[in-house]
This record gives sequence, C-alpha cells and structure tokens, in this order.
Amino acid sequence: MTAPRFTTMGCRLNAYETEAMKALAEQAGMGDAVVINTCAVTAEAVRKARQEIRRLRRENPEARLIVTGCAAQIDPDSFAAMSEVDHVIGNTEKMSPDTWRGLNPDFIGETERVQVNDIMSITETAGHLIDGFGTRSRAYVQVQNGCDHRCTFCIIPFGRGNSRSVPAGVVVDQIKRLVQGGFNEVVLTGVDLTSWGADLPGTPRLGDLVMRILRLVPDLPRLRISSIDSIEVDENLMLAIATEQRLMPHLHLSLQHGDDLILKRMKRRHLRDDAIRFTEEARRLRPGMTFGADIIAGFPTETEAHFENSLKLVEECDLTWLHVFPYSPRPGTPAARMPQVDGRTIKARAARLRAAGDARVERHLGQQHGRTHRILMEAPDMGRTEQFAEVSLASPQQEGAIVTATITGHSGARLTA
Repeated sequence: MTAPRFTTMGCRLNAYETEAMKALAEQAGMGDAVVINTCAVTAEAVRKARQEIRRLRRENPEARLIVTGCAAQIDPDSFAAMSEVDHVIGNTEKMSPDTWRGLNPDFIGETERVQVNDIMSITETAGHLIDGFGTRSRAYVQVQNGCDHRCTFCIIPFGRGNSRSVPAGVVVDQIKRLVQGGFNEVVLTGVDLTSWGADLPGTPRLGDLVMRILRLVPDLPRLRISSIDSIEVDENLMLAIATEQRLMPHLHLSLQHGDDLILKRMKRRHLRDDAIRFTEEARRLRPGMTFGADIIAGFPTETEAHFENSLKLVEECDLTWLHVFPYSPRPGTPAARMPQVDGRTIKARAARLRAAGDARVERHLGQQHGRTHRILMEAPDMGRTEQFAEVSLASPQQEGAIVTATITGHSGARLTA
C-alpha cells in the first residue's frame, strides 16, 4: 500500500504536527489519502491554501483529499464547500488516532465530512509527542500550543485555542530519547513559547524548563529556543543565557513594530524601549548573541514616521535575521476594521525593511571572517553556527555532527569555512 501524502504550509509547529499525523494516518491504513495542513496567519496564506488544494486535486483526481490545520479550524465551512475537498478536520481532531481510523474507507460506520470542534474548549496538549523529525541534525520538540493573547492583527488563537503546556517531565523524557537517538541539537517550539507553564501546577516559567532540561539531560550538546516574546522572559531564562553555554546564543523575537503608538494599536504588551533594553541586557550577559525578529510593515494607520521607528529599531536592537511581513487584513480581526495603508506603500516599506535586514546579515557575516565556530552539520557540505548562520564547508562532513571550523569568508548569505 502506498503511504499517505502530506503537504505542509506555514509554521514549524505545523511541520511538527504533520510528522505526527503521518504516523497516525499510516497506522490507520490511509494509503490513498492526500492531506494538506493549512496556515491562516495571513489572508494570503489562506489564498495559497485554496490554490494548493486545487492543484493537489488536479494531480490526484482519485485520491481522498483531507484539509486540516489553522485555516480549516477557523473557517471549516468554506473549505467544505470546495468541490475538491472530501474531508475537513480540525486542529484537535487531526491529532487523534480515532479520527484517522474513522477516515479509513474500511471503517464500519459513517464518518462526518467535517470534524471541527470548538478549539477554545481544549484544555490539554494532545499526546502526539514525536521523537524528532526532519534531518538527523536537529530535532523539534513542541512544549506549548495555543495563545491567551489577542493581538489585533492575529487570527491564530482562533485556530490554536488557548495556551496549553506540556509538563516538564514529559519534555525531559522526550529529549533524553532524542539524545539517545543521536540528535545533537533540540529546538523548543510553541505558538507562544514564553507563556509555557502558566497552566501547570506551580506556574513554572520557560526559564525553569530550560534550566531543568540542561540539568537533567547533561549529554545534550545544544538547546535552542524558537520565537519568544521578550517582555515575558523570566529571570531563570536570563540566568540560562548568562551561564549555560549549551543554550544557543540566538533568539528570535516577536517584536512586530518599532513605534509605541502602533504597538498599542496592535495590542502588544511591550514598547520599543522594552525591546531595546532586553537585547542590550541579553548581549551584555552573552556577548556574541544574535537576534532575529518578526516585523510587520504597513500596519493600519502606520505613517512614514511610524515606519521609520521600525527601521531604527533594526539598528537599535542590533537585529540580524529579519522576518518581514507586509500587512494584509485578516477578516475577523480588529485591525482589519482600522484605516488601511495603501498596498503599494506597504510593499515599498516591506522592501526597505528587507534591505535593512540584508545589510545587517552582510555586516554579521563579515564580522565572522577568521573566527572559529562550532558548526552543526545539516548536510554533508552545509551547517549552522551557534548564532544560526549558514556555513558551506570545503570538505564533506557527517550529517548531524558538530565540527569546529575557521571561517574563511562568505558568499551571499552564507559563510564559508
């Protein structure tokens, strides 16, 4: 029997969950299925999901086509109305073995075409922890799902539900298995990672989890944390940054903007000075720390002066890796009802931000010439530094190994060694 085919759109968490679904679908004997795991972070992401569904149907006319993910969770009826779609399942249902068994045509009984329940009623994380996915170099561990915040531009809480945390003991046990399986780097992931622990007994914080992992899994060479909200960083996470060399010196920050008025209209919980103070303190505690950041260009009511504050923030926070998002209105969010910025202006501002980001990358790479780095190999000829810069190596290395090499230069956005 052929294996079910999956297409993943959107975030790293979706990719993680796709791997878990693959195992569930295969166990249920879903060999002929085509599954698309959708994203809903922007209106453009939903448009691309519909486009991909139509393409998949053209290429697989006889297969059962199943749509899941955040876009399906938020607006199941519109996907069910597409003639190309056979089944729509929600973000909770997609992690249930019973769902996939029920979708098997050999299952005795009638399966509902749309299976999407109220995501806000979910109070626990699904039991779908998997022992790594992707390459042999890096494993991703989901420790949190959902979000309790309501930023005015964001629809994701309605796709993911409220914040739920995986207990620390479960996380530690999984990471131990990953290390035993040969992984040299583990990345903690979640929708709102710095809210980890708020729903657990004793309300531990993310820093407590990080310190516990590093203490109880001494053989783990590298621990990395994905996108965080800097205003929610706790004392133990700052302590880990300062004292734990196995915690990688690279943080991706959910900043979104550099102007205080726009941040308030976004309903963010920090101001620009908070972001600047955090990056300065983190870099003081860990010299050489690099930062990435999410920044939105063209948020409703954004003037040129507001936008200039975002450009300045790139310099003031010494950001290196930018993820720039041109704002697009998401139906159902408060920001979609605010006065919108002209589309051409949004596009131009996004291009200026990306250019600023490219200049920062060029500067960072230039500073690495002649330095020695420990590089985690993602392929025989390519790896990443602890600060997450890509490196091309002159001679092949073992995938998944950590090698020490001297940087000889850079080409484009990649170092050479």
